[in-house]
Amino acid sequence: MSAPAAPPAPARPPEPETAAPAAPTKPGRDRYLDLLRSVALVRVVVYHLFGWAWLSVLFPSMGVMFALAGSLMARSLKRPALGVVRGRVRRLLPPLWIFSAVVVTMMFANGWNVVDDPDHGGTLGVVGLLNYVFPLGAPPFPWSVGSQSGLLEQTWAVQAAGPLWYLRAYLWFVFASPLLLWLFRRAPWPTLLAPLGLTAVVGTGLVTIPGETGNAVTDFAVYGSCWVLGFAHNDGLLKRIPRYAAVSGASLVMAFGLWWASGHLGPDGWDLNDIPLAQAAWSFGFVVILLQYSPSWRELPGRLARWDRLVTLSNNRAVTIYLWHNLLILATVPLIDLAYDLPFMQSDRATAALDAAYPLWMFALVWPLIGLMIVAVGWVEDVAAKRRPRLWPNGAGRAAARRTASGGGHRG
Repeated sequence: MSAPAAPPAPARPPEPETAAPAAPTKPGRDRYLDLLRSVALVRVVVYHLFGWAWLSVLFPSMGVMFALAGSLMARSLKRPALGVVRGRVRRLLPPLWIFSAVVVTMMFANGWNVVDDPDHGGTLGVVGLLNYVFPLGAPPFPWSVGSQSGLLEQTWAVQAAGPLWYLRAYLWFVFASPLLLWLFRRAPWPTLLAPLGLTAVVGTGLVTIPGETGNAVTDFAVYGSCWVLGFAHNDGLLKRIPRYAAVSGASLVMAFGLWWASGHLGPDGWDLNDIPLAQAAWSFGFVVILLQYSPSWRELPGRLARWDRLVTLSNNRAVTIYLWHNLLILATVPLIDLAYDLPFMQSDRATAALDAAYPLWMFALVWPLIGLMIVAVGWVEDVAAKRRPRLWPNGAGRAAARRTASGGGHRG
């Protein structure tokens, strides 16, 4: 007789499938910071077009831009410092070289001779031209060049070279960042507040440093705390401070800045660009509040999403926009002046209407000109960053790829 069959083993419940661990996501761009940079660039263009002094109080663009650059610099310095500094310099210089080649050629073509210039003459003037190649100092330029009948007004060179101070300050901060970040992580508060103290010394006349050296030191002091605030944002220091304490302290510093400005108004009234200590205090407090509320968006939310492509474009071409915007503002004038010769513009009423709307027409025309300049020379920023050159990098392809990927994940 055969042995009785063994009872069947009880069925084991199927083990739940374990999901594969998610691949670590690469740190992407912070769209909140990108939005702030775009707003800062627009504010700079509007300020240089209309000259409204109150814009320096409404939104201190330069302090914001230095803070954002400081945050990105601290993030990059996880890698060897020499390579990071070299990369930052490499990204900045080629766009500057294109700009300098055009502007310096225009100066010489209009009859400027740096050797005979009473303000920049001799050997020092010739050596100073190197600042158009590597802007560690102030580049020479004529205060008046060309003729009154020329396409551009005779002070166009002053306006064109004006933005170069920012590149000089930026390079100073880039070279100082490895040391500044080392000091910040060992003594955060003294490093953060030291530039404000330096501004109180060199930005108030207490100690005077003559010439462009004094201007460079003052710029470094005025915006130094904003740059270090970028370090604090990257390292999470601001998030460890209770929001009420950070906002209250920042408000007190800003109030001091306005109080100081009220007693030291410059030729343009409340223009903080003429009042270094007020600029430093107001920018510092303003940036603290902006970064304290930093939401770290991966995508622009809600109605802001409609501006996504313009924000992407302006961030990818920030150096081009900043370098060329002043010259392009001046270029709107001869274009608008052509309207006076149109047949229907020969009446006094039509001429008066165009005169009244002249700044608005400048505002409307400068943006297409900036767009043309982005297409013409903006690709140099890609070459400098060792990327594939793009004519109009507004992220449209990236958005389409993202939509395709999200739709392709579902099977019919």
